[in-house]
Amino acid sequence: MKSNITLIGMPASGKSTIGVLLAKRLGYSFVDVDIIIQEKTGKLLREIIHQEGIDGFLKVEEQINQEIDVYRSVIAPGGSVIYGERAMEHLKEISTVVYLKLQYTDVKQRLGDLKDRGVALKEGMTLKDLYEERAPLYEKYADIIVDESGKLMGDMVDELRVIMEKRIAKGQQAQ
Repeated sequence: MKSNITLIGMPASGKSTIGVLLAKRLGYSFVDVDIIIQEKTGKLLREIIHQEGIDGFLKVEEQINQEIDVYRSVIAPGGSVIYGERAMEHLKEISTVVYLKLQYTDVKQRLGDLKDRGVALKEGMTLKDLYEERAPLYEKYADIIVDESGKLMGDMVDELRVIMEKRIAKGQQAQ
């Protein structure tokens, strides 16, 4: 049984907020990979993107995600983690990957300034382009897909807690 849970999804899908609440309810630790990136590089995400470009940032992000070594943790990587194949293989090995699926209109409504958030957006790309590029990748890597449409944050946490507790119980029976 994989001891960790990784939450993937678009920026503003609630990975960090849901992750913290889910970790508390399960008695797990919470790992915010964006904060680890900032601690290890000494720079804000937007500074890395400005200085290294999108490709440079994605390399840093992939490397740090590949090195995650935790137990009984909810992991919240950045939305662009799905571009790093080796990072995603590692996260799938150590965790159950949950895609927090949010409709495009909800993503657009929740997001503020993309550049200020440190979103890896290639030159000339719109938010809609980014959504359409990433959604199939999130689905490809997900072990579980949870649709957030019309649900409150607390309801999402409760739903995920029930799903994960069932998986944990099933894994313990199999041992």
